[in-house]
Amino acid sequence: MLKLPELPDCFYQNQPSLICPSSPTPKHSLYLSNLDDQKFLRFSIKYLYLFKKSISLDILKYSLSNVLVHYYPLAGRLRASTEVDQKLEIDCNGEGAVFAEAFMDITAEEFLELSKKPNKSWRKLMYKVEAQSFLDIPPLVVQVTNLRCGGMILCTAINHCVCDGIGTSQFLHAWAQITAKPNLDLAIAPLHTRHGLKPRNPSEITFTHPEYVRNTPRENGHLDIDINHYLQSQPLVPSSLTFTTSHIIHLKRQCVPSLKCTAFEALASHTWRSWVRALDLSPSLNVKLLFSVNVRKRLIPEIQQGYYGNGFVLGCAQTSARDLVASNMCYGVKLVQQAKSSLTDDYVRSMIDLLEDKSVKTDLSMSLVISQWSKLGLEDVDFGEGKPLHMGPLSSDIYCLFLPVIGDFEAVRVQVSVPESVHEKFEYYMKECLGKEANGFC
Repeated sequence: MLKLPELPDCFYQNQPSLICPSSPTPKHSLYLSNLDDQKFLRFSIKYLYLFKKSISLDILKYSLSNVLVHYYPLAGRLRASTEVDQKLEIDCNGEGAVFAEAFMDITAEEFLELSKKPNKSWRKLMYKVEAQSFLDIPPLVVQVTNLRCGGMILCTAINHCVCDGIGTSQFLHAWAQITAKPNLDLAIAPLHTRHGLKPRNPSEITFTHPEYVRNTPRENGHLDIDINHYLQSQPLVPSSLTFTTSHIIHLKRQCVPSLKCTAFEALASHTWRSWVRALDLSPSLNVKLLFSVNVRKRLIPEIQQGYYGNGFVLGCAQTSARDLVASNMCYGVKLVQQAKSSLTDDYVRSMIDLLEDKSVKTDLSMSLVISQWSKLGLEDVDFGEGKPLHMGPLSSDIYCLFLPVIGDFEAVRVQVSVPESVHEKFEYYMKECLGKEANGFC
């Protein structure tokens, strides 16, 4: 198996501490919407930031305690609802966020050399909370690792049931602002309530929602093909390819003049098609692309600025493997565009109503999932000593991430883990249609 360079061990001088809000905060239960507490989102979003210069640990702890006054649910604890079966809520009890401090004998430049592809040794950079279940892990866990050169790596684990990508970016910018400019008011005041996303009574499920499937017992002798289970059973290798502005323009040109498309639509379609080709799936299989779409401004009324809960849903493009592979770029782009345009207020409200049924789950069986981290401002977080040299996930998974590229707002780094046996084929297909533009691929 492809061997990736390992990081040295972290040295912890002190036990992790709990950082509580610096002043009293409301004590209550916070309702989580059906978009928040989906089983698909019961994990922590783990970010890794590399900074050239470190910030004093005392200053970071102090500013974290101050920002938690504003984002006090992140200092609480998740728990099962006492009123609704299989529903989660936040106990806003001010118990605090976990803060770990460590040292690693490596320089920022050395880490930057390794940063093109994450590997399992990166997990050393995030303190592992010993917990019996997902609910026992605090919604916010932070580790600051100081480096030999005077730089630092900041890792955060933020519970996805509490925040989506936009929400995590909003929180991190608020923490950074309070660290660097403590006398300024927050640029965006957080909006905690999630009641605008409550299901209707009675429910009105007026669409079919191919993003989801009911978790019903299978008929005897009926075997479902499940790509997700297959991928999880294979030795996986991370693929990480940077598409520059010129690469993306080249992709989009394959659709003009017949079709105008965004960079996301072109790159998502291209990645989906390359993934299906590399896996060499049966032509008759129905394959899906699930991708995150921010619906804050699609709802009526719109969700107000400052909302940091889950304000995204999964768009779903689907077709046969045969048609996706045999067709040109425009075919996949049209499917992505149709999936996006279907996400009206009525559609999203119907989806929220559907999720009242706890036997409903995200259909991952034949799906590539793409989550967009680019264009969220995650790479612009500045605690006072400059923007990060690197920003990305702590690990790579079978879920595909579109990541920001430091210093190039329009560029996108596509990261996904694929079976080792198809890794080279996948990267070949990702580069193939770019022709001469593929030169200089990272």
